[in-house]
Amino acid sequence: MWLLIFLAWLVIWAAGTYWYLFGKPSPFSLESVRPPGPREFDQKKRDRVIKQGFSVDKVPQNLDVIVIGSGIGGLTVGATLAKAGRKVLVLEQHDQAGGCCHTYIEKGFEFDVGLHYIGQVHENSLLRIAFDQITEGQLEFQELDKHFDTIQIGLGEEKREYTIFTGKTEMEAHLKKQFPDDTAAIEAFFKIMKVSAKKTHYLATLKLIPQWVSLFLLKTGIAQFMSPIFDLSGTSATALVNTLTNNKDLHVIFSYLFYGVPPKDSSIVINALLIHHYKRGAYYPKGGASEIAFHIIRTIQKHGGNCLVRAPVTQVLVNQKGEAYGVKVRKGKEEHELHAPVIVSNCGIFTTFQKLLPPEVQVKPDIQERLNMMKHGRGSFLVFSGFEGTHEELGLVSTNFWLFKNNDMDRSMEEFFALGKEDAPENIPMMFITMPSAKDPEAKIRHPRKSCMTILTMVKYEWFEEWTDTTVRKRGDEYHQYKMRFANKLFEWACTIFPKIKDKLVFQDVATPLTNMHYLGSQRGAMYSAEHNLDRFHAEAVARNRCNTPVKNLYISGQDVFSCGIAGALHGGLLCAATVLDHIIYIDLLLLKKKLKRRKAKELASKKLQ
Repeated sequence: MWLLIFLAWLVIWAAGTYWYLFGKPSPFSLESVRPPGPREFDQKKRDRVIKQGFSVDKVPQNLDVIVIGSGIGGLTVGATLAKAGRKVLVLEQHDQAGGCCHTYIEKGFEFDVGLHYIGQVHENSLLRIAFDQITEGQLEFQELDKHFDTIQIGLGEEKREYTIFTGKTEMEAHLKKQFPDDTAAIEAFFKIMKVSAKKTHYLATLKLIPQWVSLFLLKTGIAQFMSPIFDLSGTSATALVNTLTNNKDLHVIFSYLFYGVPPKDSSIVINALLIHHYKRGAYYPKGGASEIAFHIIRTIQKHGGNCLVRAPVTQVLVNQKGEAYGVKVRKGKEEHELHAPVIVSNCGIFTTFQKLLPPEVQVKPDIQERLNMMKHGRGSFLVFSGFEGTHEELGLVSTNFWLFKNNDMDRSMEEFFALGKEDAPENIPMMFITMPSAKDPEAKIRHPRKSCMTILTMVKYEWFEEWTDTTVRKRGDEYHQYKMRFANKLFEWACTIFPKIKDKLVFQDVATPLTNMHYLGSQRGAMYSAEHNLDRFHAEAVARNRCNTPVKNLYISGQDVFSCGIAGALHGGLLCAATVLDHIIYIDLLLLKKKLKRRKAKELASKKLQ
């Protein structure tokens, strides 16, 4: 009798598991992907997609989902849910959709704001398949030079230069040539990279299965027994690389893709993943970063949804049962209520919980508990420079440059962020240089004889805080003079590498944390959203920081779900869509990948027979 009951229970459990994993219809299909159409160069036609202003009559009827914020995380969850049959409205407070994927044009120069290059979009990769699904095959990528990054450490005669190459085997081999006495350390780090890349989905799974199951697996040690990824994710990058080598320059190489957190406070898994991200190639969107939003929005529109800009959401509506049921949108002096059974916030956990929720909901213990898991990220400071002349004439290249004044990232970042406001501009320890006009082959068509450069570094919001209540572009002479102290130092440093640009500069614009707050809606100007510190990536914290929130029907998407960057935010969108649909859509993507590999194998076989 008991055996029959157990067998019956086992059958029911197996059937339920099968239904959960495979029984629900997939939002993805090979048939939805079509060959890329001709590039749309007419800016007015593009603006009708990415700059469609909010008005009530443009809101689709009978909405299923409202997404707050049109960054890549918001657009990804929007397009995925739209393909799953949901009617989606994406609301963007800026005058252009795309978040960190948007570009802006000023005096004939086009600048990328947040996307500088991307990896893992080679043929039939999971990320490429995801992009193909949410853009229905319309987004194309230009592969960059195999030498995709240059790292300079030190100044003057003490400057050392290292180069990073793409390639499954070439990346490691090239590093070994530059560090012949540290080949064992490099091999050990690349093993960590491999584990991180192959097992990161285990960390993502912690967010998709019931939380009590995740915590049970972690607290009992079952998860750690299954894979070292659960311990590695909570391991300090500095602590680990110290066990590999004493070479401080190599320490920088292992953590050079900085995001505002010193290596001692960052996860070795995240740092390893960032480098591994480019192992199979570095790419840039053909037509510029704004192509991403342009094509994803058209997917949402195709399925009955829309994306509207100049639509600042002032509040998430929550009923007496504690359920989200809509939002308030400001247009001029009026506020409009829009209702939907699902609300997704892609504007960061701090903005969502501290600004958009009603005050009586903000103070609830479970909301405060989620907030206490996160810290504010560092602010970003960017210098956008435009030059007359082609990139060939100016010596600009598609390779990015990462510059460090010394090889102690922990100490230099700690000392820099401890400085007072007046001393900071003279002591910038590191910066990143990218040249989008040299990456996009179509830039010459859109903007002939125009070249541009973006310089980025990390700063403290507090250095600019006194001007928070001023208006953009009207912040006064003191603010302008202060930000130009940073900008001039950064540009002078860039001129030591590219001397021809100094006399060809015809346009320059500067973005401080306050600029990022205004245009991107980022809290304290943090383009990478909440801080990516070590506490956040301990396995239990990963399990607890999930897309669903203490407010029923309210979900979080984007960089605060898993990790920073375009790929990290996109996966945040996929995880959010999986949570809303209660369906692990990654299985659908993996099945598509298997079909595409089979198709590719057949194509290669038929070519051999010809």
